[in-house]
Amino acid sequence: MAAKYRAPIFQLMDVEMDIDWYFGEPIGDIKGLEPETLKNATIIKRKIWKGLTWQKGVLKHLRSQEYDKYLMLGEPFTLSTWAFMLLKKIIAPNKKIYLWSHGWYGREGFVKKWIKRIYFGLADGNFLYGNYAREVAIQQGNNPDKFWVIHNSLDYDRHVQLRETIKTSEIYKKHFGNNNPVLIFIGRLTKVKKLNQIFEAVYLLKNKGKTYNIVLVGDGEERGRLEKEAANMQIPVWFYGSCYDETKNSELIYNADLCVSPGNVGLTAIHTMTFGTPVLTHSNFMNQMPEFEAIREEKTGLYFKEDSIEDIAEKIIYWFNRPKYSRESVRRSCYKEIDDFWTPQFQLDVLKKHLEI
Repeated sequence: MAAKYRAPIFQLMDVEMDIDWYFGEPIGDIKGLEPETLKNATIIKRKIWKGLTWQKGVLKHLRSQEYDKYLMLGEPFTLSTWAFMLLKKIIAPNKKIYLWSHGWYGREGFVKKWIKRIYFGLADGNFLYGNYAREVAIQQGNNPDKFWVIHNSLDYDRHVQLRETIKTSEIYKKHFGNNNPVLIFIGRLTKVKKLNQIFEAVYLLKNKGKTYNIVLVGDGEERGRLEKEAANMQIPVWFYGSCYDETKNSELIYNADLCVSPGNVGLTAIHTMTFGTPVLTHSNFMNQMPEFEAIREEKTGLYFKEDSIEDIAEKIIYWFNRPKYSRESVRRSCYKEIDDFWTPQFQLDVLKKHLEI
């Protein structure tokens, strides 16, 4: 499917490339991109059976004289993509197929490792979200010349416009009634994010006489449980709720001090760093999303030992007590990381280089 957050890179590709789009129907609670925002986009049906997917009507495009290159999402459970790549070897060997995906996590077992090696090996090239996935692929015997890092992005141009107008405000002083450092998380409040660990770490610090405010921007199935935990621990938590107004989100992020994401961090890291707020997340990269790579230790954030409440607490203290700590310097480091590597333009440049456009 076409996730809505990808609109900026897809729209940029639409301008720079002669491209037709064929998207599967949206699934789950992920917001889909409106096809009318692209020039030649078609929504096609798909069958799903026990986790396996078949995208209807895609094989006919292999014979089409209109296309000489195909860019497909690299999901090994999509059987139609397997069929497409295998048939290409037989009936259209001069055409090129490229996959765009997460690729490797580093936790693949023997069988899955070989399935992926065959699957990604069928493609003429692979665009991966991160350097970590590329290194794992190479370590497992894959050809390094067929794997390129494309990273990920959000609505960068819009965010930079907002960044240029943001000013320091007293939004948190007014809400909490104090000037304590603010720890933020923005995203869905789900179990996989392990947000209770923020509460436990702040409770541990509270008992040591160190106080921090917490703000959660988002909603989800964990909210009720988290509200009870915050009340029981008597720690200051602002359950801000879902917010799709990026002007307001930019103010909330910019005026916070540190984003804490105890589970996998994902695009939360890109969102918060875009507005100058560093990230603290865990160091078990096999259980991370690729955006963890935006964290440069002591510049744009820190890592802690996965599931260690004590280490989360220690890293929070360390972050704010570092020699020569400067909030403004941290902001500039976050901006530079995003501006250099996590933009639609960066992605487009990588695509054009390796697609030879």
